[in-house]
Amino acid sequence: ILSMDFKNAKELLTLCKEHNLPVSEIMRQREIQVGEHDENETDQKMVRVLQIMKDAAFSPVENPIRSMGGLIGGESQKLSEHFTTGKGLCGDLLEKAMIYAMATLETNASMGLIVASPTAGSAGIVPGLLLAFQEMYEFSDEAIQQVLFNAGAVGYLAMRNATVAGAVGGCQAEVGVASAMAASAAVELMGGTPKQCLDAASTVLMNMLGLVCDPVGGLVEYPCQNRNAAGVANALIAAEMALAGVPQLIPFDEMLDAMYKVGKRLPAELRETAMGGCATTPSACEACHMCH
Repeated sequence: ILSMDFKNAKELLTLCKEHNLPVSEIMRQREIQVGEHDENETDQKMVRVLQIMKDAAFSPVENPIRSMGGLIGGESQKLSEHFTTGKGLCGDLLEKAMIYAMATLETNASMGLIVASPTAGSAGIVPGLLLAFQEMYEFSDEAIQQVLFNAGAVGYLAMRNATVAGAVGGCQAEVGVASAMAASAAVELMGGTPKQCLDAASTVLMNMLGLVCDPVGGLVEYPCQNRNAAGVANALIAAEMALAGVPQLIPFDEMLDAMYKVGKRLPAELRETAMGGCATTPSACEACHMCH
């Protein structure tokens, strides 16, 4: 059996070229080989992933849930109601993506079941964007499940060669990587090449470089939810640029390395400790009763 394993984006692109396969299929084959599961078992796991994503994204829009920390709840419904008035500013695709991304964070913050993609704090971006694409363009569940393998490939590379933890690399490692995953998957979904997928992922990391992790009260609620909405916008912008053929000077491997280095240089106050940034503003302290 030909090995489908890869350690970096350069090797991934080589495999795509050699086998004339998209990123998603290389990653799917890698899962089968490295995970030692058969094809059916691997595919069934992704069926389950998509179902959890849908439940987490759709439920709070109809039935808002207050978060455990009390900082968020009902935002996705507000956005949805604004959208249905026809007064939305962002266009149907992005509006829907924002709604589902923020809803997923409500599900997470109320101890509901989510898919960490790649983390709980950034769990809304991949499903938010892909479910919006599915609704707008009528993609099948199978098509979405397939490109989730593409998103998984980007997440795997980030975990292997950098970090996806806010405590290590700031929010650029969580929302940044999630947005890179979503952008890459969206490019493949819309017919882009493997190189365009990874160009989009690189653009996202570039545009979110240096984003700090400063959760109010140390809770994965605020500003996390807002940043998931911003993340889908970043992903969509990067996907659009890649599909248009806008060149990306810096390959994904190099951008990932740059992100990791920036993350490690962030002061501890800006890496999930709630000791800086938004978390220490007077209003945030008052809202969560954590500061003295």
